[in-house]
Amino acid sequence: MDERVRFIAAVNTFDGSFRALCRQFGIAPRTGYKWVARYEQWGPAGLEDRAPIPKRFPHATPADVLARVIDLRKEHPSWGPKKLRAVLLARGLDVPHPSTIGELLKRHGLVRPRRLRVRTPPSVDPLASGSQPNDVWCTDFKGHFALGDKRRCHPLTLTDHASRYLLKCEALAEPTEAAVLPHFDRAFREYGLPDRIRSDNGVPFATTALGGLSALSIGWIKLGIVPERIEPGQPQQNGRHERMHKTLKAETASPPSPNMTEQQRAFDRFRFIYNDQRPHEALQQKPPATRYDRSRRPMPAAPRSPEYPDTMQTRRLDTSGRLQFRAHTTMLTRLLANEPVGLEPVDEETWEIFYGPLAIAELRIRSKDVAVRRIS
Repeated sequence: MDERVRFIAAVNTFDGSFRALCRQFGIAPRTGYKWVARYEQWGPAGLEDRAPIPKRFPHATPADVLARVIDLRKEHPSWGPKKLRAVLLARGLDVPHPSTIGELLKRHGLVRPRRLRVRTPPSVDPLASGSQPNDVWCTDFKGHFALGDKRRCHPLTLTDHASRYLLKCEALAEPTEAAVLPHFDRAFREYGLPDRIRSDNGVPFATTALGGLSALSIGWIKLGIVPERIEPGQPQQNGRHERMHKTLKAETASPPSPNMTEQQRAFDRFRFIYNDQRPHEALQQKPPATRYDRSRRPMPAAPRSPEYPDTMQTRRLDTSGRLQFRAHTTMLTRLLANEPVGLEPVDEETWEIFYGPLAIAELRIRSKDVAVRRIS
């Protein structure tokens, strides 16, 4: 810096040529002219060192690609860089790496910083793996919320576990068996039957009856579907479905629609985009529709009560849901009135009671004492 100041001071007093002055200071003429120009424009501050500023950006994202990235992000605010890149690649664009897209989104104010949360490690999933479409369907109610007209909306959702395909997303006024039954019926007729349906322990999927049975789950058993319930307070056992709910809320209920009709339209739009357009990282950035196939098990003409193997004794409950066995009459549950149950011996005094594939209770008979223990 001091040398540059002395050079500028000597420019006006040196009798020789400018090149000779530059040789005296050990600099090239081009550098000397640069120092003079900076001094004339900015004064002494212009003589300070500056970081080099590139004039060309050979690896910069082209403006048209950047515009497409920004437009797609604004259209789908919940999509991350990987999904945006997969969609734009499918449209024939030469797009940068996901990390670069993430930086571009941050630079243009399209990324919200994540809130730090304390997370507990997930428990080991004891449920069916569901590796193929229709092995397991998952169902739940997305948390209810108020619409613009003050009515409460209870979204019923149904997904295929393996493919993540969103089979149903219905805006219901109440979470009751009567409200959900026709939607499950339509799903079975449209997609066929799954092997299992996974739910939480809330109504109408489960009750406090033996085995957690409900009228809805009994109907599933009669169709050859095994009801499967996660452990209470363990939503991570249905984690894929819960993650879908987070996206559903962000894209359809923030804010909610004015009324139930408009909210259902929002759900229908979301379902189409989620199934047919939105890439899923676990599916190698393909949308769920590319991985889902209709079940080979069609909806039967009529439900049938379950049958039991020869290793079990079969008894049909009476009209009140009572079991008559070995000269004893024992109350089980009205939900199974007139339905057959299977009794499998454990020892000389104990039998496990099954309804279909589910063990619902343990019966113990000692002389005149009869006891029923819940299994749920």
